[in-house]
Amino acid sequence: MLLSPNELWEKVLLELKKDISPITITTWFSDSEPIFASENQLTLYTPEPIKKEIIESKYQPLIQAALRAILMTEPASLVLVCGETERAEYLAANSRKKGVREEYTFENFVVGNSNRFAQAAAMAVATKPAVSYNPLFIYGPSGLGKTHLLYAIANEIRTVHPDFSILYIKGDEFTNELITSIQNGAVEPFREKYRKADLFLVDDIQFIAGKERTQEEFFHTFNTLHEAGRQIVLTSDRPPREMYTLEDRLRTRFEWGLLADIQPPDYETRVAIISKKAAKLLLQLPPDVTDYLASAIKNNVRQLEGAVKKIGALHELMNQDITVRLAEQVVSDIASEVHKATPDHIISEVAGVYGVSAAALVGKNKSKNLVVPRQIAMYLVRNLTPLSLPDIGKEFNKDHSTVLYAINKVEEQMQAEPEFAGRVKDLIKNIQDK
Repeated sequence: MLLSPNELWEKVLLELKKDISPITITTWFSDSEPIFASENQLTLYTPEPIKKEIIESKYQPLIQAALRAILMTEPASLVLVCGETERAEYLAANSRKKGVREEYTFENFVVGNSNRFAQAAAMAVATKPAVSYNPLFIYGPSGLGKTHLLYAIANEIRTVHPDFSILYIKGDEFTNELITSIQNGAVEPFREKYRKADLFLVDDIQFIAGKERTQEEFFHTFNTLHEAGRQIVLTSDRPPREMYTLEDRLRTRFEWGLLADIQPPDYETRVAIISKKAAKLLLQLPPDVTDYLASAIKNNVRQLEGAVKKIGALHELMNQDITVRLAEQVVSDIASEVHKATPDHIISEVAGVYGVSAAALVGKNKSKNLVVPRQIAMYLVRNLTPLSLPDIGKEFNKDHSTVLYAINKVEEQMQAEPEFAGRVKDLIKNIQDK
């Protein structure tokens, strides 16, 4: 039986620990992600170039030896993918195999009161694509299983329609690909790629809101696919009506089909999720540890599964006993890893929405088109980071009185103009979710 990428990688790690210390494995592989597996290959994504370089130079032979032992084939190869752009390009190039994360199936999706409707809607779409619910729009907070359902739809459809062209992309990646295609004079191939999909899956569609050229392209892509009877499935952290900077014509189309929300799971569902993940990892969790995890992590399924996986790794690789104390440590580590917005991140997001450069926002150019986005960026840095007014001034090459003026100006305009307030709220949401 063909192993899923995650299953194969877990087996490789078990082989590696025979020759590599646990701390070395944690240092170089803790944030690696297996994104493709076949009968003789594993593709591994790592976010940092230095890690890719170290893995290639020091550990690739060991990994390939482990792959040969596990897959029982010669040759067995490791392919390393580094950085989000390369990852997106790799996945796009293998779009027909984009459901290769076989562990994301309907059978592995734990159903509870909070997600039952969304799961049923996804099943209906997978059974009869483009018949009843097109588009299907699944929304809810981050980490609750929206992406799992997208993959489950892809995997289910592929079993019945193996020749379907299935494309999956995130909203911000769609924007990035469009920008690259414009720069390279390759807009037509970009359009052809997406407008020929039989199943078009878009994760985090909220990230196209406020980006005029992206919305224009997506509008025509949507229309082309919908008129051709192709299935479209979208996910977002909020319903279309709450995407304040989304064009009305897109908002209307997103509401054409079926809206299905996912909410945080109740205690019983959280216990079921923990138990299922532990069983998959062949991990025996004491009842008090299960209870602690289900009580401590209430709003994020991804964090629940990540906690179980980390407990298993600490137990397997570091020989630590599985206790509530260990679970407390893991939960604390997860809490400390929650994304904190940075000034660079905020400035980049604002620049992208307003179609200006990040360098211009922090520069001395006083062009009229920079005034509002610069003021918004200052306001967001003040509200989303711990920086003081003088520190924010340094980021923008301004004095603290200019920063204070900008913040007050934005607050006044938000109170006076609901549409402007919506744009700022969209930016806050997108920054916090990235």
